[in-house]
Amino acid sequence: MGRLTEKQIDAYFADRQAHGFNAVGWVDVACAGHDYPDDKTGSTIDGILPFNGYVAGGDDYLHYDLSKPNEAYFARLDYVAESGAKHGILVFIDPIETIGWLPTLRNNGLAAAFAYGQYLGRRYKKYPNVAWLSGNDFNRWRVPSDDELVLAVAKGIQAESPDQLQTVELNYNASSSLDDQKWASIISLNSTYIYGATYIQMLHSYNQTPVMPAYLVEAHYELEQVGNPTDYGTPEVLRRQEYWTMLSGGVGQFYGNRYTWTLSPGWDSYIDTLGVAQIKIWKDFFSSFPWQDLVPDQQHKIVAEGQGAFGDTEVQFDEHDLGTSLKGRVSESDFATVAETGDRSLAILYMPTARTITVSMDSLSGPAEARWFDPTDGTYTEVRGGPFRNAGEQKFTPPGNNHAGDSDWVLVLQAAGPVRR
Repeated sequence: MGRLTEKQIDAYFADRQAHGFNAVGWVDVACAGHDYPDDKTGSTIDGILPFNGYVAGGDDYLHYDLSKPNEAYFARLDYVAESGAKHGILVFIDPIETIGWLPTLRNNGLAAAFAYGQYLGRRYKKYPNVAWLSGNDFNRWRVPSDDELVLAVAKGIQAESPDQLQTVELNYNASSSLDDQKWASIISLNSTYIYGATYIQMLHSYNQTPVMPAYLVEAHYELEQVGNPTDYGTPEVLRRQEYWTMLSGGVGQFYGNRYTWTLSPGWDSYIDTLGVAQIKIWKDFFSSFPWQDLVPDQQHKIVAEGQGAFGDTEVQFDEHDLGTSLKGRVSESDFATVAETGDRSLAILYMPTARTITVSMDSLSGPAEARWFDPTDGTYTEVRGGPFRNAGEQKFTPPGNNHAGDSDWVLVLQAAGPVRR
């Protein structure tokens, strides 16, 4: 909202549509503070302020009067929603992000927070391509008074627009929306946040109640070193996150990029990256299968040998900054995730490092063809000797390095029947 003209907004959405993206998240209603320290007012690039007045105590963005939204500013946010719709994009809007704007909520109070949510709900309920993503490194959800303020905004939206999707991002470096059960009656998507091995938190989300779709809201960004533990966002690190997610109960993910999340000068030179090309391969791959029927193999019945180490699931909590940390980097994990459809006709395994694995073939419903999928160029290599009978054990070894020179591969086992490509 603070850094793009309308022309640039259109160009951004058009580019994302061309690369197969169907959602953008998240668009902060207003940006200032920690993530945007050079923007002291939260204004648009042409100087339009988001609110027309202040509550007692100051005349900075922390004291904006949420009951006085500026029509010209929100007309610009309308344009974002409309441009997204034009390009087939679901736009996740963060009503008031919680890194820089929690003090603003505190200065306005609960009643004003709820009324502000009502304003947003009334204004944007006409847009079928708008969803709501509260939070943003919301480490202070454990503080009841802060949690109630953010909840009040979400409840205000819900009161006016009950059919629009809502979710919430909680704390780095590992969290799921349903970790805070106060949000359970409001949200319908479980946002999964982790800088460690993705499958650890995705399985946690998948197993939570009430049951709802879990997706990867944030992990390592391309071209950036973030998180605790840190990892540089190489294409290989991103691939691991992507395939682990879908084979651990996930229904999708957001992609992050150092330049496009900040929209800092030169961002448009880093929009069409290798990571973007490879996430298109990832999307096309899973779209060619009934991915929604995949169930993660949490009992480890499919792989008899060679699955690798699950990794360290210990979460450390920091009382000082309310953050968490995980042991184990994405780039260091060798764990192979595997999922199977309920009818046992399809099993898909992602192997981050090359090795021979042994599969219990009786986990398939019938004799199965086997193929290795290269996640770096989207090509298949047939495994000779198939179809393999669905009894006993069968060893599979990937065909050397993949097209990018890395060692990660996807094994597809499909029982007799039409092969979808």
